[in-house]
Amino acid sequence: MIRDKSAKKTDRKSGKKAGKEPAELPKGVIAVAPPSFRRERALIKRGVWPVAGCDEAGRGPLAGPVVAAAVILDPKRIPKGIDDSKRLTVERREELFEEICATSSFAVAFASPARIDRDNILRASLWALARAVRALPEMPKHVFVDGRDKIDAPCDCDAVIGGDGLVVSIAAASIIAKVTRDRLMSALALDCPGYGFESHKGYAVPEHREALDRLGPSIHHRRFFAPVIAARLKHFPDTVEVEPDLFTVDGEIDSEISVTI
Repeated sequence: MIRDKSAKKTDRKSGKKAGKEPAELPKGVIAVAPPSFRRERALIKRGVWPVAGCDEAGRGPLAGPVVAAAVILDPKRIPKGIDDSKRLTVERREELFEEICATSSFAVAFASPARIDRDNILRASLWALARAVRALPEMPKHVFVDGRDKIDAPCDCDAVIGGDGLVVSIAAASIIAKVTRDRLMSALALDCPGYGFESHKGYAVPEHREALDRLGPSIHHRRFFAPVIAARLKHFPDTVEVEPDLFTVDGEIDSEISVTI
């Protein structure tokens, strides 16, 4: 048998065995570390538990609600592969959704298009996030929320910019929120055919803008988003609406939406 003697040689400068170098990433590709449980574990060591993560899906679309989720992971049963929902394929999100639901405590809340129209998208999103936390089976002692803004929760709260890529509890919440909203938009497509909600989930892609221009707004569209305003003026030119004051709001709006997930 002939042995490859070069495999045993060492580099004189480094002292390391010669051989194949680790495969390098393609030029322009940056390795991204997955979110970790480090921040949650630090709180657990201080006796702070439960710890939740929360995130939302659907701030950018022209139609449908904002969906917020809050998740308390079991430290001993964290599903492998949890990541920011935007980095995952549809199939992997669905798999992790089922695993997270089976091993964690979670809650989901919705801010309807009516609330978004009334309060503005930011305030409606923060309201839904706070409601999801309050709906958890057990109130957390601490919550991590994705983004710049803290929420009105009855516990300590840290806002983490880019949190869905850093904190695994937030990443888990992003998966729950995204899958729940995608399923809801597919259900709304049956109620309002022709808009393509089942494919683009309400986002302002060219196909959605074309359908909006052709059919006019549905009851699921957000009235004060610019493309929806343009479509409403085209199809209902005699309709005059005054945009509500987004900072002085009175009364309550029903924001409940039922969906089987």
